[in-house]
Amino acid sequence: MIPEFSCGGVVLDGNKVLLVRVKSMKGRKIWTFPKGHIEAGETPRQAALREVLEETGYRATIVRPLLKVRYAFTLKGKYVKKIVQWYLMKKLGRIGRHDPSEILAINWVSLGKAREMVEYPSDIRLLEIIDTAIARTRAAAPQEAEEI
Repeated sequence: MIPEFSCGGVVLDGNKVLLVRVKSMKGRKIWTFPKGHIEAGETPRQAALREVLEETGYRATIVRPLLKVRYAFTLKGKYVKKIVQWYLMKKLGRIGRHDPSEILAINWVSLGKAREMVEYPSDIRLLEIIDTAIARTRAAAPQEAEEI
């Protein structure tokens, strides 16, 4: 058994979310969120921010942790147990290009469109968590007074 730990970001810009198109381990082209392994000396937060920047060219800031996902798979005959720590992020600005060696494309889409595009169950769950948080924020906001 090989343990792996990665970190990633769900980056928002207003009502848009940043997706990356990658080739899955099975060779399929899929939309997901940027993530990657922690490098020596990095914290999970630093790794998540670095991966977002390297994979998309966008600088971001962490708003809060979102979800820790656990899953397992077999790669080249070896059983891998993986943990991914996801963070909710806010876009700061673009300072580079996406990494063409890993990322086929990047796209800013609405949360509704993102739900149609992502396939991994954990990605769908991340979008559900964000939808719930947005709904709570709207419900807690003071209502504007009606004019009489």
